[in-house]
Amino acid sequence: MNKKPIITLTWITLGSSIFFFTFFSDEKTLESFGYNLVISAMYAFGLGLSNGFLNDFLNKKLSWTEQTRLRTILGIVLTVIVNFIVVYGCNYINFVIIQKVSTPDEFFSGKYNFTNWFMVNFALMISAFLHAKGFMEELKKNTKQEVVEQKLIAKSANAQFESLKNQLDPHFLFNSLNVLTALIDENPEQAQKFTTSMSKIYRYVLEKKDKEMVKVEDEIEFAKIYCNLLKTRFEDSVNFIFEVNNDDLQKFVVPLSLQLLLENCIKHNFATSSKPLNIRIFTEGKFLCIENNLQVREQLKESAGIGLANIVQRYALLTKENVFIEKSEQTFKVKIPILIEKNSQTMTTYTSETTENVAYERAVKRVKELKGFYGNLISYCIVIPFLVIINLLTSPKQIWFYWPMLGWGIGLVAHGMTVFAIGKNWEEKKIREIMNNQK
Repeated sequence: MNKKPIITLTWITLGSSIFFFTFFSDEKTLESFGYNLVISAMYAFGLGLSNGFLNDFLNKKLSWTEQTRLRTILGIVLTVIVNFIVVYGCNYINFVIIQKVSTPDEFFSGKYNFTNWFMVNFALMISAFLHAKGFMEELKKNTKQEVVEQKLIAKSANAQFESLKNQLDPHFLFNSLNVLTALIDENPEQAQKFTTSMSKIYRYVLEKKDKEMVKVEDEIEFAKIYCNLLKTRFEDSVNFIFEVNNDDLQKFVVPLSLQLLLENCIKHNFATSSKPLNIRIFTEGKFLCIENNLQVREQLKESAGIGLANIVQRYALLTKENVFIEKSEQTFKVKIPILIEKNSQTMTTYTSETTENVAYERAVKRVKELKGFYGNLISYCIVIPFLVIINLLTSPKQIWFYWPMLGWGIGLVAHGMTVFAIGKNWEEKKIREIMNNQK
């Protein structure tokens, strides 16, 4: 425990001793003030240090944010036990040893039950404030840490996504120029048509490469144009079959995924008129599939694997769905997920501004809830002791203060359960659980 609590307890001791010496002491002597100072110090430091050490111990062993329920239950149980022991010990020292207004038998006979009960409740209110303060400090620290972590994740994901997108331009251009170079030697007239068509295709690349997702319909139309170009070069050596479900056309895939996979088919397989390469593009459940008969050509140079790796990594940034690769002795198939809704993409959460705003909004909402509870708690800790003092000074034979204390206390407990235990967080968790089960 640092010096700040000690200084605070010292001021509380001095203030309470002056208060009781001024209003409740019959003898206005230096000796009487000394007694008040010693008694006030005993209660202030006894209750303050014991609750402070208990709070620090629980904070080290149990996290408020990760083990809220266990921390709350143990906090309540141990706080009641510690305050019960400390209050009875302080009262015994005060009434039996210091003031000598009671014998040990009288103290434990029940004569001071009300005094002990009142002091225990007062100590518990102070303890509740200390625990609430500790929770608020840890929540503030964790909220700041979460925002920083989310910013780092956002920056890392954005950098990775931009790097992946920047691979598309040179990759597509390099492969297309290779096709064009081969076609110039074989058929100059077709090479001219290929150049014109390639400009249209490259326009699509420039338009779509910065998109996170595109419609299946757009990607299929682009793939058909690209297949026509490949058909121009390979003629009967390559066959393309499109069997895409119409219901999936308005769904989404990552842009240029088909073009990259078609390139892979051509690059890694030989194709001749006698042994044509048959490429089939079709839907299978929630996947868009590209399958070709396996006619592996010998590679003089090991492939860099840019195309397929690019698709896998971009999907990993957008969804939890996996890209599947299935290879047999006869066929090679790649299955890319079809995303149902554009809003389902998760890349929108990887922008630093959005991440910070979401975290900030959650923090603001949580702080408002906590502020309301702590305001209620502090009001309770101030008003109830004030009512107790008024009741005991004006009509000590008619005890009525426990009614507002009990009623308000029940409301405070309910408020605390709403903020820390069940409340809206429980509702949101239950809604998500039901929605996941329905899926």
